Amino acid sequence: MARTRIPPVAGGLAAAVAVVLAAACWVVFPPETAGHAIAARPAVDLPLPWPAEGQASAEVQNLGSLGSRGEQGPVPIASVTKVMTAHVVLKDHPLRPGEAGPQITVDEQAAAEANSAEESSAPVRAGRGIGERDLLALMLVPSGNNVARLLARWDAGSQEAFVAKMNREAAVLGMTSTTYTGASGVEDSTTSTATDQLRLAREVMRNPVIREIVATADLRVDGVPGPIANTNTLLGRDGVIGLKTGSSTAAGGALMWAARARDGALILGVVLHQNPGGTPAAGLRAALDNSGKLIAAIQRELPAATR
Repeated sequence: MARTRIPPVAGGLAAAVAVVLAAACWVVFPPETAGHAIAARPAVDLPLPWPAEGQASAEVQNLGSLGSRGEQGPVPIASVTKVMTAHVVLKDHPLRPGEAGPQITVDEQAAAEANSAEESSAPVRAGRGIGERDLLALMLVPSGNNVARLLARWDAGSQEAFVAKMNREAAVLGMTSTTYTGASGVEDSTTSTATDQLRLAREVMRNPVIREIVATADLRVDGVPGPIANTNTLLGRDGVIGLKTGSSTAAGGALMWAARARDGALILGVVLHQNPGGTPAAGLRAALDNSGKLIAAIQRELPAATR
């Protein structure tokens, strides 16, 4: 069979197009070496105070990557896990803005876990019906581990079945360095990278229900003692509108964050593995402090860099 000959000009154009597409994909979806993502090449190179330890990644909507720092190898992410839990629940049971959603009965397990001194929880009572949106808020705002597992059981019948959904969704989003082993993040075996979690942040901030919940500074739910404060104390500073904190001894402090630039553009970032091995409270303070410095610098430097 005779081979089809590609004219030199056409071949050259095709090669040029391939190079351009490959370069674009490099920025948006960084390659991997031995399972570890290589830091994304910044589309806008700003002088930023990246955290000295752990890993971080940031981007600006419709502009591109601001870069990454630290080895992008999987580390425990603690309660940042709950962002994927919320994403999967809302994918299976979508809500419109302002909609309460179906009533979900608090089971005995969730009520018993509300009294745990070992992990963060929300004060829910057995037998009480709470709307889907309010439960999502109790999971994301005060970081209720018991509510995360309740939502997983309600959605999939068991936490194990729900975790399988989480991992399938991570694969769909191209989160190749992520493994979920629980719905709450309490397990140190749930691991990810800043670049992977940035992909998830990009996806969930398209959902107006999640955007509204994670921007809530304090929460009131009928039948639940309140008000309940958001663990993300950066809200309202430097345009911050979310997203989710995480902390444990193994994970240190973690923060997936979202902010609005002065021109309204959405800035997204993830900071992981801050002060690991110390107390969860110290790790969270480090994650919030370092993220705050990073966000303030982006807000300051971005306008001049994009003129």
